[in-house]
Amino acid sequence: MNPVVHFEMPYKKAGRVVSFYSKAFGWEMQNTGEKMGNYVLAGTTNIDEHNMVKTPGNINGGFFPQSPEYPAVTTVVISVDDLEESMRKVTGAGGKLAGKPMDIPGIGKYVAILDTEGNRVGMLQPEGHEGR
Repeated sequence: MNPVVHFEMPYKKAGRVVSFYSKAFGWEMQNTGEKMGNYVLAGTTNIDEHNMVKTPGNINGGFFPQSPEYPAVTTVVISVDDLEESMRKVTGAGGKLAGKPMDIPGIGKYVAILDTEGNRVGMLQPEGHEGR
């Protein structure tokens, strides 16, 4: 199986989203800055030296700036062993690619897709999983 390993939600004001989730839930929030598209990491559980969660079933997440290109939708990210093969399976099953694959330094390869119902879903091939 390919588990859900991450969530993403949009924000309008980075400082406000950081303040809310850290105060309301005690999450460790980190703005990655302009170099990483002002993505805000949301640490909801402990991670290991490879940035993977220590407790099976727990996930971390992040927040991205809301824009016309990236609308206000919540996204789940599914871990896959081989991103290229998974992209072929998605399109073969009737889904669509919603962007181009990208490398996320220290994390892995990522691409967004649209399922057959129009839901935006992310797929991540974690670093170290080169087409297993």
